[in-house]
Amino acid sequence: MYVSEWENGKRSISDRYAVILRQLMGVTDAELRGAPSAVVPPMADGYDELLSRIDSASSVDESMVQAFNGQTELLRTMDRRLGAASLVDQVTGHLAALEDALNFAVLPHTRRPVALALAGASTMAAWQAIDAGAVERAWRHYELAKRAARDAEAPMYLAHAMAEQAYVLCEAGRPALGVDLVRDAQRTLGQAGSSRLQAWLYAAEAEMCAHAGMPDACRHALDRAAACIPAGPEDRDPDMLSIFLNSSHLARWHGNVLALLGDDEAVTSLYDALDVADPTFVRAKAGLHTDLAQAHLARDEYDDADTHLRQARLLASRTGSVRQRRRVDLLSEQL
Repeated sequence: MYVSEWENGKRSISDRYAVILRQLMGVTDAELRGAPSAVVPPMADGYDELLSRIDSASSVDESMVQAFNGQTELLRTMDRRLGAASLVDQVTGHLAALEDALNFAVLPHTRRPVALALAGASTMAAWQAIDAGAVERAWRHYELAKRAARDAEAPMYLAHAMAEQAYVLCEAGRPALGVDLVRDAQRTLGQAGSSRLQAWLYAAEAEMCAHAGMPDACRHALDRAAACIPAGPEDRDPDMLSIFLNSSHLARWHGNVLALLGDDEAVTSLYDALDVADPTFVRAKAGLHTDLAQAHLARDEYDDADTHLRQARLLASRTGSVRQRRRVDLLSEQL
């Protein structure tokens, strides 16, 4: 009854129900209520308030920035284990606090570390929004991340935000434009980035090329990614904590791309990746099972595909991943 009245505008959503619905649906309060954010009317003389905000921003020191980054890391960990939908309120508040600190920071030595923290947090929030199916919110977060990265004079963060934004274009049905954006990100980075980030960018290019029907370019990008990836099990880059990539992760990505191309080798690569998959990356594991289903379907192995689709659906439901459930539903139609 309440749902019908909410949809027809006969009853407003109370704050108590709004908290529950935001976590279930993975949307912000403004998206849930379908109304623009409230605008505070300007004061006749707002200089005292402005100076108060500037003074507060000037007190954001290294320890405060570390606290912001710690909060981002906590939200990133919770996301990969539990999914993004239940975190939307915390992420929205976290971004608002960072953006507010940056907006009122005056001097470069104060702005840069806050901007860098905001760039990392915004790309995390954007990927979560993609996973929740909120593509416009994802796009806006990536635009915020790019602005923050430019303010921080951080080409690695800028290139990463640009390349991840290509996934929004791909999901919207414009993979060729996504290819162009990833390649522009590579040019933006030049030789300034780490080898791990370079490998990540080439793998992202390969995935975009596979979606765009460019198999030769796709395989070339995969080869370049493999040539760049550092040896060893370490997957975090100290200069780019948003990136999780080592040879095992790249093997999974390689298999995903080969599955998109319908290549028989995809199955072997994906099973190798499944054997070494980190169990805490629950959403990634859902994607891995989906990739395996796609690879088996390309070989007309329907029973195996069905087995992996059921596992993928279970994990996607656990994390509330709209993106993975959409992939599962599309592949299920082929059984």
